[in-house]
Amino acid sequence: MCSRFTLISNPETVRATFGHRERPNYPPRYNIAPAQPIHIVRLGTKSARELALVRWGLVPSWVKDPDNFATLINARAETAAQKPSFRAAMRHRRCLIPADGFIEWTGPKGAKRPFYLKRCDEGLLAFAGLWEHWQGADGAEIESAVILTTQANATVSPLHERMPVILDPDDFDAWLDCKRVSPADMADLLAPADDALLEAVELERKINNPGNDGPEVLEAVGGGLFKAG
Repeated sequence: MCSRFTLISNPETVRATFGHRERPNYPPRYNIAPAQPIHIVRLGTKSARELALVRWGLVPSWVKDPDNFATLINARAETAAQKPSFRAAMRHRRCLIPADGFIEWTGPKGAKRPFYLKRCDEGLLAFAGLWEHWQGADGAEIESAVILTTQANATVSPLHERMPVILDPDDFDAWLDCKRVSPADMADLLAPADDALLEAVELERKINNPGNDGPEVLEAVGGGLFKAG
């Protein structure tokens, strides 16, 4: 499961990695929580990559009242193509979700310890995601997204049994090309990340409060802050 992540690299670094057209200016996000806005990269007009801001928590198009629908922040990659909530998006609306890292907790209830999972080379991560467009009878619209998860690799498994699907830049085009590449063709990409990709850093518990969204939440136990480019 992935219930918190970060996007703290500067916008130009994100643009260079993900190849979208837009040149936005947005602040670093140190503690992104469910139901908050997140950036996704998807194919827009003329099959060009575009950066969009959507809600984290997918709302399927068939939902009548989003306020009474459970927040879907993760989808199991192994079954998403068959599940009613995700199968249309899996076929037609795949996206990339830029991140610098994600948080997992371990330990007994009431004393869980947070860990920050980031690339060993401190580069950006690309989560495999799905996005959806909902429109109500009154014309209200919501664009939303979900992170696909897979079995945890050796780095993450001591903390949690699941982890986000992390895509390599060489696979971005295929993942985003919903017209020519089917979900079945993507099966091999939806595997755990290489065991050597990530490292886990134990954090102080400031990260536990989703209202805290400054660099201090990435303070490692024993001191030191993680800084991205």
